[in-house]
Amino acid sequence: MVQLSVLFEDNHIIAINKRCGDIVQGDITGDRTLGDEVKDYIKVRYNKPGNVFLGVTHRLDRPTSGAVLFAKTSKSLTRLNEMFKEEGAIRKTYWAVVDKKPEPLTCQLDHWLVRDTKQNKSVAFQNERKESKKASLTYRYLGSSDRFHLLEIALHTGRHHQIRAQLAAIGLHIKGDLKYGFPRSNSDGGIHLHARKIEFIHPVTGESVTIIAPPPNDPVWNYFIRGIEG
Repeated sequence: MVQLSVLFEDNHIIAINKRCGDIVQGDITGDRTLGDEVKDYIKVRYNKPGNVFLGVTHRLDRPTSGAVLFAKTSKSLTRLNEMFKEEGAIRKTYWAVVDKKPEPLTCQLDHWLVRDTKQNKSVAFQNERKESKKASLTYRYLGSSDRFHLLEIALHTGRHHQIRAQLAAIGLHIKGDLKYGFPRSNSDGGIHLHARKIEFIHPVTGESVTIIAPPPNDPVWNYFIRGIEG
């Protein structure tokens, strides 16, 4: 069984620090999913016979890392699904390593995204288009290395490839993200986009929950972590 990085767990919810390359829910590849691994973890840890219930509440792109929330009960799944639809009920913060320093250093981006299913890609436009969806985020510059720059991003909407497409639209490219204009891939096939934090009121207990995911262990992420935490 694959060793999972469990960030939070109680009787109702489990949060995992997803690795680059993990797929949250099944697709046409037929590859084993992170959900499958979490079910195995629950089955073994709690010695559960038969099938294990696990609900997928949201997804991260396959090359992205970071915090993913799963529901362990049908009650928590129903309530979390409602919360993800309600603006502001679940606050998601991302970190992105990009190739240029943004100008201005903090900004809200509002675009209209059109999804190209053939290329599995989204394109951001300034004005509304046919079949487009409104996308909004706020980025904040956190720091620079000699080659790269770290942004913190608060999502206001949850669209397909939203951060990748919106940053590309203003000329910022995430390290390793060939699909959206970065010139070179990362050695692990991932990209330097990380779901850093999820904040919400627990759907069953009513307690405030903050889940923070450490970024992957690589020289670029380690440099920025040292700068922030040092």
